[in-house]
Amino acid sequence: MRQRTKITLLAAAAAVAIVAGGATVATAAERQEPVQPIQPAKVSNPAKVELGKKLFFDTRLSRSGGISCNSCHNLSTGGSDNLAASIGDRWQKGGINSPTVLNSSLNIAQFWDGRAKDLREQAGGPIANPAEMASTHEVAVATLQTIPGYVSEFKQVYGKNKITIDQVTDALAAFEETLVTPNARFDKWLLGDDKAINAQELRGYELFKSAGCVACHSGAAFGGNSFQKMGLVEPYKTVHTAQGRMDVTKTDQDRFMFKVPTLRNVELTYPYFHDGAANTLGEAVELMGRLQLGRTFTTQENADIVAFLKTLTGDQPDFKLPLLPPSGDKTPRLDPFAQAK
Repeated sequence: MRQRTKITLLAAAAAVAIVAGGATVATAAERQEPVQPIQPAKVSNPAKVELGKKLFFDTRLSRSGGISCNSCHNLSTGGSDNLAASIGDRWQKGGINSPTVLNSSLNIAQFWDGRAKDLREQAGGPIANPAEMASTHEVAVATLQTIPGYVSEFKQVYGKNKITIDQVTDALAAFEETLVTPNARFDKWLLGDDKAINAQELRGYELFKSAGCVACHSGAAFGGNSFQKMGLVEPYKTVHTAQGRMDVTKTDQDRFMFKVPTLRNVELTYPYFHDGAANTLGEAVELMGRLQLGRTFTTQENADIVAFLKTLTGDQPDFKLPLLPPSGDKTPRLDPFAQAK
């Protein structure tokens, strides 16, 4: 009887709502689950965020003038480019699958191997990577310094006449921190809305928990908060050369230890894994079940988990595209088709 009474009281609490300012606001506490809802971004410096947004879309940070941050982290396609490996400078094939930039502020570190401790450190990487934007920090900053609109805007935000790479990465990070995706249907269920997900999706979530997926894909981002070995039960077979954390630490015990990817918006961010080897969610679920959990999901179980994963798609970034400041007379006129020197 005590257990039944407890359940009844919890159900009653979840159903309570109050009217505030003409809107119905749920007062139920979050369900006690190993995952949490995504919280909307809080912007403390709108001018810095706006500057970072412009830089995110500006191809002039690249050597060729043809690649921006948005090229590989396309905000129209879930913050990724839907390619197994991104296209870099002079049509080079990138070294690894581009992880989504959405909700990346919730990660324990940045990049698959965690070599950047935060978004500021990450933002400087692609600019100077010869297989990505292929510029240098010095050249990128010098280019920005020739654009009057940027000189004025950087001075407004940072109070200095001279632009620095630290300012560039700081502004980019400030914008990227706003790229969170709240209000997924699953979040609404976590907050007490029983009708936000259907019976199959709920079955998928319960299986997601009972099978052990939630051991790595937990927290608000459903991942991103730990490094785990790829191929725990069975070895992961790939021709890809990435060794995960070992590439950073040079320690053999870190071989194939990759940052666990977020599952937020995962239906949008195919293909999957660091090598982009899984083209569909169904393939990814099958492989993860077998290689990480030692479990072969039935066709129905796989479909249930996939249905659940699709409830994790939240509100996508929605803003007015920035109007980039025009180049100055001394700004290099770049040619994406020119041969590298």
